[in-house]
Amino acid sequence: MAEACQVILSTPTTDVLRIADLYAAEHGIDRSGDWAILKLQEELGELTAEHLRLSGRARGEADPKALADEAADVLGMLLIYCDCAEIDIEQAMQNKWLHWLEPS
Repeated sequence: MAEACQVILSTPTTDVLRIADLYAAEHGIDRSGDWAILKLQEELGELTAEHLRLSGRARGEADPKALADEAADVLGMLLIYCDCAEIDIEQAMQNKWLHWLEPS
């Protein structure tokens, strides 16, 4: 029987939000309205571009570190988006994915 699984994102979320606040203040970024979802889309595009470079389907030098950095950006922006949209991502993951690992 599979053990129940739990996603704990509260600490990284708190840290990401604090860093995002500092970055926005330092660079004068207006994060109102749909900013978070648009930034998430931008970061997903950058992750896709790195994936294409690594798979030989785009110009430029393949860089595994850049792929990892872009994946981190996507996760960070997803956490920011969830905060802005008042989504409890830990509970959402439990409800949508992790419940499948719970004993029947």
